[in-house]
Amino acid sequence: MSTALYWQWGLVIASSLALYLISPLARSEKSFFSGVSSRDQQPGFWILTFSLVISWLFAKSITNAANLGMSFGIVGGLAYAMYYFSFLTAGIIIYRMRKEGGFRSLHEFLSGKFGAGAMAVFSLVISIRLLNEVWSNSAVIGSYFGKAGSGQYIAAVLVFTGLTLAYSLKGGLRSSLITDMIQMVLFGVLLLIILGYVIPAKGELTPFITSGTWAMDSGLNLFFVAMIQVFSYPFHDPVLTDRGFISDPRTTLRSFIAATAIGFIAIALFSFVGIYGQFLGLKGEAAVEVARTFGLGMMLITNFIMITSAASTLDSTFASVSKLAVVDWIVKGRRAVHSLSRGRWVMIVTAVGGLIPLLFAPQIISATTISGTMVLGLAPVFIFWRMPAPAISFHLSVWTGIFAGIILAFGWLPASLHLTGGKYADLFAINIYATVISFALFLLPALLRYRRQDV
Repeated sequence: MSTALYWQWGLVIASSLALYLISPLARSEKSFFSGVSSRDQQPGFWILTFSLVISWLFAKSITNAANLGMSFGIVGGLAYAMYYFSFLTAGIIIYRMRKEGGFRSLHEFLSGKFGAGAMAVFSLVISIRLLNEVWSNSAVIGSYFGKAGSGQYIAAVLVFTGLTLAYSLKGGLRSSLITDMIQMVLFGVLLLIILGYVIPAKGELTPFITSGTWAMDSGLNLFFVAMIQVFSYPFHDPVLTDRGFISDPRTTLRSFIAATAIGFIAIALFSFVGIYGQFLGLKGEAAVEVARTFGLGMMLITNFIMITSAASTLDSTFASVSKLAVVDWIVKGRRAVHSLSRGRWVMIVTAVGGLIPLLFAPQIISATTISGTMVLGLAPVFIFWRMPAPAISFHLSVWTGIFAGIILAFGWLPASLHLTGGKYADLFAINIYATVISFALFLLPALLRYRRQDV
C-alpha cells in the first residue's frame, strides 16, 4: 500500500474517532430527535446556519461541482450552485407555515391537509432521498482509495460509513449539529488552502470566471433545470427541512437566507478545482485527478475536505431518517412512542440498506438529477400550501413527478421531444413538461371543487 493510502486511512480513522469523542451523548428524545442541548436550548443562528450549509456541501455536491466545472467551466459550477437557492425557497415557505399555520413539521401539514395516504407517499419519496445520500457520499470517499469494486474501495466505504454511524448513534441530531460546526470551519479553511494553490497556479482569477460558454448545450441546460427544481427539491430533503423546525421561526428564516449565500459562493468556488482540471486537460473525476497533480500534501488536503463534507451529510442523514421513522411517520390513531433505541436501530438499517445501490455502480450525479425530477410535483403542494385543495391534487401532482423521474432514469423520452441540444437536453425537457403538468393537475381539482362550492 502506498504512502498516500496510509495517510488517507489515517485521516478517515482519526477524524471519525475525534468526532466520536466530541459528540455529546443524547440521553433524551428532544436531544436525539430535535437537537436541543442538555440545558434544553434550541440551536442558535450560527450553529443552525453552519449546519445547513455543511450538510449540503456534501462530498457528492462538491464532486459534482468540480466535474461540471471541468466539463463546462464556470457555467457548470454556477449551474450546480443554483441548487443552493433551495435554502431560500424552503426558508420562506417553512417560516410562513410555522407563523401562519402553526405547523411543527411537513408531515403534520401533509397529513392534516391531504390525509395519511399523502403522508405515506411523501415519506416513501424522502426515504429514497435519504438512502441516496448514504451510497452517493460513501462512494465519493471510496473513489479516493481505489476503483469502484476494488478491495480498497469497498474497505474505505465500509470503514467510513461504520465510523460515521458510530458517532451518529451516540448523539443523534444533537451530535450532528455539534460536529457540523467543526466540519464547516474545517471545510472553509481547507477550501481556502486549495484555492490558494489553484488560482495562483493559473496566474490570475480572470480565466476561471470567464471559462465556459453560455449556451444551452454547454451547461445552461442544467442551469435552468436547477432554477426549476429549487421550488420542489428542498422539500424532499429532511436533512434540510428538519432544521426548519428546531429553532424559533425568525432565527430559522435568517439562517436559511444566510445559508443560501454561503452555500452558493462555496460551491461555485469549489468548481474552480474542476476548471483548473479543464485547463490541464484532465479527464475523469475532477477532484480526484486534480488532487493527484498537487503532490502528496495538497492531495491529502483535498481528500480531507471530501471526508469532512461526506461525514457531515452522512451523520445528518442518519439523524433525519431516524426522526422520520420514529417521530414523523406515525399511523393515524396510534399513540406515538419516540424511542431512542428504535431510532438507533433505524440508523443501523439505513447504513446497511443505503450501501446496497453501490452493487449496481450508479452515477453520482444521478442522485441529484433523477431524484430532483421525481419530486417536481412537490412544488405546487408547498407553493400553494394555503390554497384549499383535495387529496387528489396532491397525488396527481406528486405522481407526475415520480413518473417523470422514471422516464428520465430509463431514457424513455424520445429525442424528438427534446427542446434543446447537448448534454442534459433530456433532463431539461422532461423538467419543463413535468412542471407544467404537475401544476395543472394540482390546480385543476382545487379549482373544480371551488366552482362546485360556489354554485
